[in-house]
Amino acid sequence: MAGWGEFAESAPEFAARVRESFESHKHKTIATLRKDGSPRISGIEADITGADLWFGSMPGALKARDLLRDPRFALHGPPVLVDAEEAEGTEAPAPAVGDVKLSGRAVEITDPARIASLLAARGFDPDAFDGSHFFTADIHEVVAIRIEGDAMVIELWRPGHAVRRLQRT
Repeated sequence: MAGWGEFAESAPEFAARVRESFESHKHKTIATLRKDGSPRISGIEADITGADLWFGSMPGALKARDLLRDPRFALHGPPVLVDAEEAEGTEAPAPAVGDVKLSGRAVEITDPARIASLLAARGFDPDAFDGSHFFTADIHEVVAIRIEGDAMVIELWRPGHAVRRLQRT
């Protein structure tokens, strides 16, 4: 698996488009695994700071407890799509990336200095988050899906591999 920095170094153009999509809206969705193995979907904010894609959770939140027990997760970014009917007759640009998701393992951050640094990068006071949980993403795969004409284009990156492009019509 890989951190954000390795992903960005391995596939810089793809990583830039994925980052643009992730940063286009504040809110994302994370899927974690409950104690019984069933999925839990939760809203979350995730940020890219330096070589880290990281996210946090309020103290004792269910998603944090899920990740502490089983670190596997999937993170879904905000869809950046143009509806063909809405765009008809306008000059709406085609999205750089449509639907972005990544999966991997959450690694808990326990070092107070590192947490303070990540929070400071977002302009937050670290003291305001006492007891919160913080994680970095150990990325297993990144997928971006968009529509180009009549085709669905899927781009897939995994550590140690080049970006694969698949097209379905």
